[in-house]
Amino acid sequence: MWLAGVRRRAIERFALLGFPTVRDEEWKYTDVTPVANLAVTPIFRPNLNGDATRISGNLPFGDIAGHRLTFVNGHYAPELSNLQTLPAGVTVSSLAAAFENQNEVVQEHFGKILDAENETFAALNTAFAQDGAFIQIPSNLQLETPLHLLFLTHDEGAPVSHPRNLVLAGDNSSVTLIETYASTDEGVYFTNAITEVIAGKNARVEHIKNQIESPKAFHIATLQIAASRDSWVRSHTVNFGGRLVRNNAIAVMGDEGGEVTLNGLVVGKDAQHIDNHTTMDHAQPHCLSHEHYAHVLDDQSNGVFNGKIFVRLDAQKTDAKQSNRTLLLSRDAQINAKPQLEIFADDVKCTHGATIGQLDEDALFYLRARGIPEIAARNILIRAFANEVLDGIPVEDLREKLEAMLLTRLS
Repeated sequence: MWLAGVRRRAIERFALLGFPTVRDEEWKYTDVTPVANLAVTPIFRPNLNGDATRISGNLPFGDIAGHRLTFVNGHYAPELSNLQTLPAGVTVSSLAAAFENQNEVVQEHFGKILDAENETFAALNTAFAQDGAFIQIPSNLQLETPLHLLFLTHDEGAPVSHPRNLVLAGDNSSVTLIETYASTDEGVYFTNAITEVIAGKNARVEHIKNQIESPKAFHIATLQIAASRDSWVRSHTVNFGGRLVRNNAIAVMGDEGGEVTLNGLVVGKDAQHIDNHTTMDHAQPHCLSHEHYAHVLDDQSNGVFNGKIFVRLDAQKTDAKQSNRTLLLSRDAQINAKPQLEIFADDVKCTHGATIGQLDEDALFYLRARGIPEIAARNILIRAFANEVLDGIPVEDLREKLEAMLLTRLS
């Protein structure tokens, strides 16, 4: 079977690469030693032990309208899923089922846009991924209802899961995809997720990722985007949970007229460490990219932002914008920000900016002078800062729930 060969190669690469250390430039501020100690823990299938009914009543964002695939400990859980009638030609299934059925489309695209040769966690996922979602939207079809992929970790035992999602949006199609990572308790576990999004010509893809995992969890994820001619992909990542989090987002604009947006919100507290690494790869002319990340850091939390705009030699008429803003609510919170421009074309527009600051004391005084209590006034200013990202989320009921969660975290 073709998959066995892919896994074998990935295991070989993982054995050769090993886990990154802080001596590696790309991991300079993020020590994954605790993850390395967990990564060899056996993966086990979910045993709900009759808990399905209880869990189903408390699914994160479970009441959002749309289709839902739920995975527990990395394995598809049909009893917690809700797949309504889908339009003809649309495929929404577990990746394990696609593997079992020898799906030729999966074989053609699985891992083809991912660098599992040089990235440790991409190789690890490729070697051990057992399930995830396979989504295929046919050409000329606009799927109006969002697709929600919910990944839950359940039970004790420091489980490790390697979810793998493959999303194919055909020419002139559109789809809204929601990814949520959460847990049913506050245990220690490791999630190593990969989502590959391949957007056909003139396709429209909205992607929202919510990371609300256990405060003891380790979460490493890669979002790999391939944008075709005149396609449009927007991704919004919201990070509330996790002890140590690393998000890699790589977008390759491989044909003219492609447009990609990467937005992210980090709300850190206690001793959380949340790292976002992004790459906008302009491989062809006349492409646009937009990027805005906002960090709200309290207590002893740490944030990392490394954003690279890479413009290749022939990618003339590139228009790329990047901004990273950080709000520090504590003297002990810190951010390491590193915007990067690598430009090999001479007719481009590329800008980047990074700001770090505290709450505006004048604005706080203004609100308090009008009778607003200090805590409420602080929350108003923080919410306005965070809404620079949240306002871009197109699913209204999800956006409202995230805003409510933000206020809960600030209380």
